[in-house]
Amino acid sequence: MTTQRNYRYYEFVMAAFVTVLICANLIGPAKIAQLDLPLLGVVTFGAGVLFFPISYVFGDILTEVYGYARARRVIWAGFAGLGFASFMATVVVALPPAPFWTHQAAYEVAFGNTPRIVAASMVAYFCGEFVNSYVLAKMKLATRGRWLWTRTIGSTIAGEAVDSALFYPLAFYGADIIPDDKLPLVMAAQFAAKVGVEVVLTPVTYKIVNFLKRAEQVDHYDRDTDFNPFALKP
Repeated sequence: MTTQRNYRYYEFVMAAFVTVLICANLIGPAKIAQLDLPLLGVVTFGAGVLFFPISYVFGDILTEVYGYARARRVIWAGFAGLGFASFMATVVVALPPAPFWTHQAAYEVAFGNTPRIVAASMVAYFCGEFVNSYVLAKMKLATRGRWLWTRTIGSTIAGEAVDSALFYPLAFYGADIIPDDKLPLVMAAQFAAKVGVEVVLTPVTYKIVNFLKRAEQVDHYDRDTDFNPFALKP
């Protein structure tokens, strides 16, 4: 029987990933922000765009350091956490408010995502994260572990493209929330913003990856990995 190695920081990276993911889905969607940026002018965006790229950074770190199989377990943990948080948000919103509590409408705006949007978010997350992890693992083999930035950015481009292409049509097409003819523009803007955040955070990714590889004495290559997303063996 093969003994599975224990790592000092793996659980901490997992906890950080799941925390960011849940924040992205519970805190981010309720607010549309607008900034007046130099050169770009006025930019309007959903606040969730600040969170999702960070989850992809953690996904990159997990696959780069610990390998696809261990990243897969974290993706499933995130999926379970996201599902539970969404279910409990639905339950709490549906509870009858006390007569003296006057904030039900605001609470519903903040946490009352429709089942369609929740389902779209979970499908997009599941597919996007696995594409991100798979592409990074394969690129690491192709580059023989060199040029980390090419695979962190390249895998994010692939993963975020899948995420955006699935989420916006599944959540909003024909729903009279975002005009159907505007969906491609919104998708492109969100995709560009998320990839841009990944690029900006590349130096941070390098520092964390290098620290973990030294501390854990591991640099995994997925040469004989089963890439089935539904297999949970580490």
